[in-house]
Amino acid sequence: MCCSNKLPYIFFCCGLAAVLTVFMASGPRQSNADDPKTTTTQKSEGTKVEEGKLLRHVVLFQFKETSSKDDVKKVVDAFRELPSKITAIADFEWGVNNSPEGLNDGLTHGFVITFKSEKDRDTYLNHVAHKAFVDVLKPHLEKPLVLDFWASK
Repeated sequence: MCCSNKLPYIFFCCGLAAVLTVFMASGPRQSNADDPKTTTTQKSEGTKVEEGKLLRHVVLFQFKETSSKDDVKKVVDAFRELPSKITAIADFEWGVNNSPEGLNDGLTHGFVITFKSEKDRDTYLNHVAHKAFVDVLKPHLEKPLVLDFWASK
């Protein structure tokens, strides 16, 4: 692969790094073993809870060029309704890209859903309300990016 073909990938990676920086505090990172405030417990069926941490589910969307502003608004509104329908969601935030860096690789809308455990995230993913949201989203979705991580400070 020549250098010019790597540029979109490099821009994408830089954009992802910028998004993650927003959700993680500055300073040195500690592994769970080094963090006295954090313990990991295994629940039944391999469900993990990291005591003192929250599970972040970061979702980024690029919408199809054929989708109107009203179409995008319907998707956003449907997503914003999920916390009132799924009690496993601990917190929900969203916004539209406003980075001056131009590294968003077409991704325009970002959502951060917070859970207290992997079980809560799995409940959300399999919930009938989430599946109904996906049905609203699919006709307008060009490209998604999803990243889950246990938030550290």
